[in-house]
Amino acid sequence: YVPPQVRRAQETLDDKKREELGRLKKMVNGLINRLSEPNLSSISGQMEELYMANSRKDMNDTLTDTLLNACVTAVAMPARLMMEHVLLVSVLHHNVGIEVGAHFLEAVVKKFDELCKSDAEGKECENLLALIAHLYNFHVVHCLLIFDILKKLVSTFTEKEIELILFLLKNVGFSLRKDDALALKELITEAQRKASTAEKKFQDQTRVRFMLETMLALRNNDMRKIPGYDPEPVERLRKLQRTLVHSSGSGKDTQLRVSLESLLSADQVGRWWIVGSSWSGAPMISDTNSKTQQKLHVGKVSSKIMELARKQRMNTDIRRSIFCVLMTSEDFMDAFEKLLK
Repeated sequence: YVPPQVRRAQETLDDKKREELGRLKKMVNGLINRLSEPNLSSISGQMEELYMANSRKDMNDTLTDTLLNACVTAVAMPARLMMEHVLLVSVLHHNVGIEVGAHFLEAVVKKFDELCKSDAEGKECENLLALIAHLYNFHVVHCLLIFDILKKLVSTFTEKEIELILFLLKNVGFSLRKDDALALKELITEAQRKASTAEKKFQDQTRVRFMLETMLALRNNDMRKIPGYDPEPVERLRKLQRTLVHSSGSGKDTQLRVSLESLLSADQVGRWWIVGSSWSGAPMISDTNSKTQQKLHVGKVSSKIMELARKQRMNTDIRRSIFCVLMTSEDFMDAFEKLLK
């Protein structure tokens, strides 16, 4: 058996394969170019058919490349266009499988990290940040990633970073407040501390002051204080999303709860957030980590149940989990829900 990564390295793409990929790219390009709110339903349907007819990997690569070419340019892209493109990803993420959103998210985050380090003059960073913000708006990614990015920007704290913090807070600030008010409060405190120490550094103080005012408006839940804040377009597209997503399980269950660090080091430590993703490399968890993991697991159920599990020779984490679920459930529905999770 040759693992897929090694197989890809071994075989050079033959002409037939290249021709197929070229045809696929043209079809995806054609669909993305026509994408707009009224025809989103038919285009997402056609995309799903393409996913059924082609390999997931080819489709993910093609879709991600096409979307990045369309959305990441040196000029600022219209917000509406960004939202429609991300809404398509989110519908496919819920209907086809979470690897669609995961693949796109990883590509966007890596490119964003790359551009942040380089001193690019254009608006590419803002466009990539808008994509990440809307992936959060349409429930593809958890707020954990957004807070990681904000913390990173606050720790660097140059004029470029302040622009990006403002841009991100304007797009998703109130949703962050709803999801995790405590983390937002900590972030605001940190930003205020940074601003007070860095005051001498900036010639133009107005941006820093404006950022702090925006953060205070967020903390006090005062939407009027944020200029240009309009939640209406996102709300309208969320309604459209609910009509397009087949499964009732959309929403919190399919959100990727992944941190910035995990995404950036995915090639070294594997993609644990995609079920069944193949990976060959050094073991992800050292012995010390596995010990702490076991302790964490014990904390969730009583030691008496864990002792019973040991007596019944439940010798792996997953077996212990299933045993504990069965033993501690209220009734069959409760057990079913817990097992699904």
